[in-house]
Amino acid sequence: MSEQLNEQELVQYIAEHTQADSRSIMLVLKHEQAYINGAKENAKGEVEIDSDDLVDYILGKSDIKLDELTVEKILDAEMDYLMDKGLAGYTD
Repeated sequence: MSEQLNEQELVQYIAEHTQADSRSIMLVLKHEQAYINGAKENAKGEVEIDSDDLVDYILGKSDIKLDELTVEKILDAEMDYLMDKGLAGYTD
């Protein structure tokens, strides 16, 4: 990991790329983290996240008033940010 995560910078980046408000972004990220924390590790100690399941999980939360496309855009922008910073990547 080449850099530390700057949450304020991350939220600003996502807001610029999605036009979502920072409160909604923070809620989506909070629910995403809860989902990831509850995910099981595989034999290699890695956690595999299915993006469709994640989006469905977030949309099922009562405090989320966003549509599916907006949630997906927020998560995609977050991943772009993390990849740019060298903090995440995709696996096949």
